[in-house]
Amino acid sequence: MLIARLIADMDGVETRLDAAMKACAAADMPVAMGGMLDFCSDVLQLSLPHGDGRQLAEILTEYFGDCDLLISDHEIEVPRLFVSDMDSTMIGQECIDELADFAGLKDKVAAITERAMQGELDFGSALKERVGLLEGLEESAIHRCLAERIRPVDGARTLVATLRSKGCRTVLVTGGFHHFADPIAEDLGFERVVGNRLGVAGGKLTGLLAGPVSDASTKLATLEEERAQLGEGARVLATGDGANDIPMIEAADYGIAYRAKPRARDAANGRINSVHLTAILRLFGIPESEWVEDFAAG
Repeated sequence: MLIARLIADMDGVETRLDAAMKACAAADMPVAMGGMLDFCSDVLQLSLPHGDGRQLAEILTEYFGDCDLLISDHEIEVPRLFVSDMDSTMIGQECIDELADFAGLKDKVAAITERAMQGELDFGSALKERVGLLEGLEESAIHRCLAERIRPVDGARTLVATLRSKGCRTVLVTGGFHHFADPIAEDLGFERVVGNRLGVAGGKLTGLLAGPVSDASTKLATLEEERAQLGEGARVLATGDGANDIPMIEAADYGIAYRAKPRARDAANGRINSVHLTAILRLFGIPESEWVEDFAAG
């Protein structure tokens, strides 16, 4: 079976739905049911007894545009585990690029970051190269960067808090750095953080990492470790935007690419192209009346 949910522009939605259903039928993917969710009135759901998810996504994109979308091979339910990338996913910036600006190297570092996120460069080598360029930068620049440059994506706190209120465990796993990820995770409400550590000596960056590289394999291993602790049948949501997010996106039940690079988007069974992360809550059928702004246990 296939279940597709998308956040639809209501203008002419019935006409476009009818055309999409006819296109699905012509592709030997008949739609058993299609209509708006009762509890999220801007979310359209289609149920198909069988079909190909990628082909269905292409048809829906043809008739509904580049909308926010999730396609599943089972009934969609609120996940019990949420594993997310940080840079350009939970926050709107790439931390290392912004930090490099304090050393006058933003353009050079950002060009390497972009190629790594597109999958054109080995992530570990690209990371070590960028960190090496920051040798000698005052550690205090990190605190200034956090205060002056780094901002969460709209809806990030609400997404995390609402999922936690539904019993979902939340993990921030990044190829970035604990210097940034720890305060960001605390601010957004994540329960665990996995990332890289910048080497510091005498109040300055050494240009080296302290410890092993946190990369795509680390993200996947973290997801699998956390899923195993929850037990069989626990549904997992993963979000990210770059090539190093692909393994965890593919491994998740719901792999959602957030305003992502093409390779990450192609690997995902969900996508968010709008800015606001609460679109994910809508796709899971969580009505706005149940959204939580800040989670407080107990």
